[in-house]
Amino acid sequence: MTRPGALSGLLVLDLSRLLPGPFCSMTLADHGARVIAIEDSRYAVEAGGNATVLRNKEHMTLNLKSDAGREIFLKMAEKADIVLEGFRPGVVQRLGVDYEALSALNPGIIYCSISGYGQTGPLRNEAGHDVNYLSVAGVLDLIGEKGRPPSIPGIQIADLAGGGMNAVIGILLALHARHQTGKGQYIDISMTDGSLSLLSLVLSLKQFTGLPVNRADSFLSHRYACYNTYETSDGRYLSIGAVENRFWKNLCTYFKKPEFISLQYDDGRRQEIIDFLRNEFKQKTMSQWLAALDGKDICWGPVKTLDEALDDPLFKAREMVVEIPDDNGVNKQFLGVPVKLSHTPGSVCTLPPGFGENTTRLLMEFGYSDDQIKLFTRDGII
Repeated sequence: MTRPGALSGLLVLDLSRLLPGPFCSMTLADHGARVIAIEDSRYAVEAGGNATVLRNKEHMTLNLKSDAGREIFLKMAEKADIVLEGFRPGVVQRLGVDYEALSALNPGIIYCSISGYGQTGPLRNEAGHDVNYLSVAGVLDLIGEKGRPPSIPGIQIADLAGGGMNAVIGILLALHARHQTGKGQYIDISMTDGSLSLLSLVLSLKQFTGLPVNRADSFLSHRYACYNTYETSDGRYLSIGAVENRFWKNLCTYFKKPEFISLQYDDGRRQEIIDFLRNEFKQKTMSQWLAALDGKDICWGPVKTLDEALDDPLFKAREMVVEIPDDNGVNKQFLGVPVKLSHTPGSVCTLPPGFGENTTRLLMEFGYSDDQIKLFTRDGII
């Protein structure tokens, strides 16, 4: 299956499941790579919970614990450019489908492993999920209200930003290196490493000020009125991000409080200013603030629900919400491609395949006969 895009012509075999790895391979598929997602048939009962990341891909079943299943995979890997896996460290070695085994057959292969704590280190064998990786990396401690327990964010930061996105970056870097050297390489992505790397500005501020960074009480997290959230009269919320003084000046001017302009980061008056703005913003509804603050150039935004964001003209104009009709003509909604390339744009072209939907066709493509495929089915290989 060939699709246009910057990565057209590349073949990706994705052994990963759930979110980090499939999000990575979805990004590659959005930009033209041919992605074949491979899962054991025993996971069929769990299919569908995160089907959106299977868009633009093919899907097949394969039992890698069997000799025949491993041989099928190795045959496919000989033609692959990229292999992606998300098992615990050591699993692919036991299955015989690790980087060393594959690179012996295909020296140009790029092999990316995504794990919670990395392939090395004292936590390499520990189980975990997004909230655990954020906790260990020090990110979760910064999320939530001051004086309250840490709040688990409603999105998977470690899985997506720490794991999936860094895996994409690593693969693209390895592809560039292969273009120069002709050799593939191994990529070790730790979701906890990736989460820690998100604290670059936090660390810089700590080093600059010499002060500890506390939950909901730092330069860019509720400490000052200029970077905060406020409730409206109808129970909605809006955000103010007037970090630079010119934007803060515009906000103070709107509220006829010129004396606050020079007090933007005054620790002695900060609570007074926050309380003033809290009271002011509760005087109007969200729709009234949308009209009142339009064009005021103060860096603000309404806190939207998911449904509101999906229906926003901004994202429709940016093609960040797209629809694809299914076999019955019913439109299915998907998030669009955030990286906009002028000459080789990515796209959302095909619906997520059913679990194992492409197994037979793919096996035939790689040289297996109908009789062999029937035997694979009988023996639980596929």
